[in-house]
Amino acid sequence: MTTIPLQRRGIPVSRLILGCMPLGGGWNQDPITQEHFKQASAAVEAALSIGINMFDHADIYTMGKAEIVFGQVLKEQPGLREKMFIQSKCGIRFEDGPDVPHRFDFSKDHILSSVDGILTRLGIEYLDFLLLHRPDPLMEPEEVASAFHDLKAAGKVRHFGVSNMSAGQIRLLQAYSDEPLVVNQLEMSLSRIGWLETGVHVNQDAARDNTFPEGLLEHCQLENIQIQAWGPLAQGYFSGRSVEDQPENIKKTAELVQLMAKQKETTAEAIVLTWLMRHPAGIQPVIGTSNAGRIRACGEAEKVTLSREEWYSLYLSSRGKRLP
Repeated sequence: MTTIPLQRRGIPVSRLILGCMPLGGGWNQDPITQEHFKQASAAVEAALSIGINMFDHADIYTMGKAEIVFGQVLKEQPGLREKMFIQSKCGIRFEDGPDVPHRFDFSKDHILSSVDGILTRLGIEYLDFLLLHRPDPLMEPEEVASAFHDLKAAGKVRHFGVSNMSAGQIRLLQAYSDEPLVVNQLEMSLSRIGWLETGVHVNQDAARDNTFPEGLLEHCQLENIQIQAWGPLAQGYFSGRSVEDQPENIKKTAELVQLMAKQKETTAEAIVLTWLMRHPAGIQPVIGTSNAGRIRACGEAEKVTLSREEWYSLYLSSRGKRLP
């Protein structure tokens, strides 16, 4: 498979990432239980067993509880931290009262305080990667650059990146920051194919209906920016979840995935992930499940190969119509 951009930068991360959003219980203030800790411990163990050494968080996941319970796992196993690459995100703020709305915040003060909170909840001294979660329309790139500089100088963050950003937004931020932006995390899957359609629809009327930023994929490839795919398993629709109420293209694609998995003697999860990983951009899927069995099923992806024809068969099935 393609060597991924982070590896080309000399950072020995795994090809798959475990997304930790499901950890810690619900998106509420309910306390963390022993069952939540067992769930997190089992998920981490399953991930490590298939070679995953990178773990993705955000300060908002389950209202901070995902990081807290992960931190408990690290506390129970001294030495585990140094075997991992831990990534978290900041910039989303929820309502803080009747007059304080849900908002995005890339102010320097918020970035710095967010990182301190992340490190405290995880019980660690530094993050390997910090990503800005969603674009802030009020972003002042000088402020962000200053925050990144201070975090790097203090040894609190080693690498920086973004999430859900366009090429123009990345270029603007990079113009002010001495720290390279090495990651862009985007929603990408066999059911979320706008990232492919943008390129295929050049000079086509269908381009008007696609919202994926034109040139983003190419910009990341040119600048050696790691593309991470969130939601890569497409909510499980191609690997066992009922598709009874789904469109015909999803039903047919689920059948095709199952057929390929049977032919290749592997898991449906592996087919879905390998399809993403086959792309020359070197996509790094973030698998957002806490189910140990499903995590292990995803590990089969690095053992599977798809021919050009098989890759296109899945793509065409998902798009539900012929290519232009």
